[in-house]
Amino acid sequence: MVYKKMKVLFVRSGNSGIDPISQNQGESLEKEGIIVSYYDIIGNGVLGYMRNVNRLKKKIKTVNPDIVHAHYSLSGYIASLSSNKTPVITSLMGSDVNDVDAVQNKITNIFIKYFWKATIVKSDEMKKDNNKITVIPNGVDLNNYFQIARELALKKLNWDSKKKHVLFASDPDRSEKNYILARKALDKLPFDEVEVHYLKNIEQSNMKYYYNACDVLLLTSFSEGSPNVIKEAMACNCPIVSTEVGDVRSYLLGVEGCYLTTFDVDHVSKSITKALQFEKRTIGRDKMHDLDSTVIAKRLMKLYNEFI
Repeated sequence: MVYKKMKVLFVRSGNSGIDPISQNQGESLEKEGIIVSYYDIIGNGVLGYMRNVNRLKKKIKTVNPDIVHAHYSLSGYIASLSSNKTPVITSLMGSDVNDVDAVQNKITNIFIKYFWKATIVKSDEMKKDNNKITVIPNGVDLNNYFQIARELALKKLNWDSKKKHVLFASDPDRSEKNYILARKALDKLPFDEVEVHYLKNIEQSNMKYYYNACDVLLLTSFSEGSPNVIKEAMACNCPIVSTEVGDVRSYLLGVEGCYLTTFDVDHVSKSITKALQFEKRTIGRDKMHDLDSTVIAKRLMKLYNEFI
């Protein structure tokens, strides 16, 4: 019954609006009876984040949480500086490990060793044999992501049913997502009627229509932790082509219609071609049941309870 009384404060960036991944995680915990509050950090860079310390101290005093759970490394730094006795747990999401310089990595390692009670990462690749680090991937709400009739999805999005549709898994302007490679590979496709779409500024409630309407989801990132876009697409039984980053291999391997690729343009293009010729849905959802939001919420609750 201790879980029912638990209070958790999520600390996260609010610079780009509400973070859908942490929001989904918080809502899944609330369904399990946890009282979840949120503090959204507004401010860019280290100085921008530092300006939140006093405000976060007041928030912690007001909420009086059992656990402060920070999302991303910078939020974890500020949470530790703001929290007196309340245990701080920090989730590292991938980009704050893979895409930062050596100085920030050293700072993060100091916080892992001395300040954070526990550190969560999203894949075994990120853990690197550190006993203070726990692997808990982000969950997927299988009630929100599921297969629907492709004809209905195409109609909902007003996409041409006579064309083949490739869905790029992010905003092409984000350099780390490596759209340059995707574009070069797409230019080599042996099809005339191919339309490319982007997961950019899309309402969360509409995402399932994009996964169900497209012929293939394409991810060409340089690095990832445990990309939710892959798991959401698999929950919709969407064919996928992805570079081998983060924990993607563990999900795609052995799923017919899903293809791992190198960073070679020809290899990417041939993999997209295979996916477009697959012309049916996959059974990717069968591999997602252990990643349902409810399952992940229970794993988080167990970890929280170790430090109360």
